[in-house]
Amino acid sequence: MTDFQFTNFAPSPARGRVLVFDSGVGGLTVAEEIRALGPALGVHYAADSGFFPYGDKSDEALQERLPRVAKLLCDHVRPDVFVIACNTASTLALEDIRAVLDIPVVGTVPAIKPAAAFSETGTIGLLATPGTIRRAYTARLINEFAGDRRVIMHGSIELVRLAEAHARGDDVPIEAIAAAQAPLFEAPGGDQIDTVVLACTHFPLVRGQLIASAPHGVSYVDSGAAIARQTIRVLPPETEARGIGGSAYLTSPPEESPDLALVLRRYGFPDVHLVALDPIAMTSAPIAL
Repeated sequence: MTDFQFTNFAPSPARGRVLVFDSGVGGLTVAEEIRALGPALGVHYAADSGFFPYGDKSDEALQERLPRVAKLLCDHVRPDVFVIACNTASTLALEDIRAVLDIPVVGTVPAIKPAAAFSETGTIGLLATPGTIRRAYTARLINEFAGDRRVIMHGSIELVRLAEAHARGDDVPIEAIAAAQAPLFEAPGGDQIDTVVLACTHFPLVRGQLIASAPHGVSYVDSGAAIARQTIRVLPPETEARGIGGSAYLTSPPEESPDLALVLRRYGFPDVHLVALDPIAMTSAPIAL
């Protein structure tokens, strides 16, 4: 997992290959943090577009799927570190994924610890997907790091979809963002929230809109920088640069999601490949759109 120590962390000369994984484009926010700290790294990206979004899937379906997808992607890309840039996947299947891989795996956990330390009112918000909200792992984090704080939670699939639409370049009305986060502040005690944990990697994509549409001044925190620091820490010392730059991998045909491919290219992943769960259908050739 990650730790959330606020320390100075200079860009690293580390070299190697990192694969950042999410159900959609939310993990691109984590990929950018990793690139900033490790400019010599080959950072690649994978989205389980064939099963997006994770937040409304059953635990059983995700537990069955996630280790298979992770193993297939890593067999294909051969990274030195696998980064699960998804709170839902990490809080549910991190250990299962680690069990099928023989490389370091970095998970994502809600930034509850720094939020609890930062809050002055003692009331923090947790904005996540419904899946992350209901996880026992999330409850343990709250008990451990925010036991003396009031934590108000809201799970929103709609905000995930709005963040994806914004990343595609769609016009997302600020009123829609406001409505998606409103239940957090309308809950009893919500007027005392001064710090909100963005417990889904999609949500930093619309951080500006969240700030602008909050009913009062709020600080939003996420775990992207901490994930990047941990990724650099666990890189095997003998790694070498293998493919500086980055490619993107999807579990559904890219031609079925041309907007997704365009977003990936906009974020510095010009080559988009299909890696299907059925190995027979797998291709390593870039898809031309």
